[in-house]
Amino acid sequence: MTETLPPVGIDLFDVERLLLTEAAEPPLPPQDAEARDRVWDMAVRANPALFDGPVAACGGLERIGPRVLRLSWVRVTYRHYALRRVPGATALPSLFVNVVQPTDDGRVLAVRMSSSTDAPGRWQLPGGSVEPPRDGAVLDESALAGQAARELAEELGACVAAENLKLWVVTRGENGSIGLTHLAPALPEATLRADFTAAAAAERAQGREPELDDIALVRSADELAGLTGPHADYLEPIVRRFLGCR
Repeated sequence: MTETLPPVGIDLFDVERLLLTEAAEPPLPPQDAEARDRVWDMAVRANPALFDGPVAACGGLERIGPRVLRLSWVRVTYRHYALRRVPGATALPSLFVNVVQPTDDGRVLAVRMSSSTDAPGRWQLPGGSVEPPRDGAVLDESALAGQAARELAEELGACVAAENLKLWVVTRGENGSIGLTHLAPALPEATLRADFTAAAAAERAQGREPELDDIALVRSADELAGLTGPHADYLEPIVRRFLGCR
């Protein structure tokens, strides 16, 4: 039986299968579109690193069976989320992939966003926004794993094959945002730190600020309290769930 999932704080849904369907973007009143563009332009002036590229937003989430979810997604660009700062307007929830990257000694990796991002100083899992498919490709679980693997490579320099990433849980948090959390194979701490250092150096050599400015390894959810700065709302529940399941 299909069950629309109402928002209740930060939610975690175990998932064995995720069905994805594309939906049309809801019509936007002209006054909201104009206000959105004004907010976006102000944000870009404050942070020129912001880029209005294509992105997939969440159109809806339903449970259609035990551990089976159906997610509809919508093609928008990043400026769509400026609607969150327009009184009376409605923005679609964001949609992102992230990765639980454990170490071979039982810890979990957390990463900190750099000052050039739209979430400076925030601790979270490695990952990023879901991108819509191009050139007739489909957005499915395999494509999501590919995007998660690409985020690991770009942010951390970690080379993990997409087929070795497993979709584990779906989270719903602030603004109804939907996170598609994957599990990665364990790696040694030395490998993670060396790869991160090399990836950051490569970005700076190209004249770009790395997306991440620090990493940390935690052995328990309680250790997250020692990471100074804001935390993504899903971080503590995900770390607690993963470490409690081992």
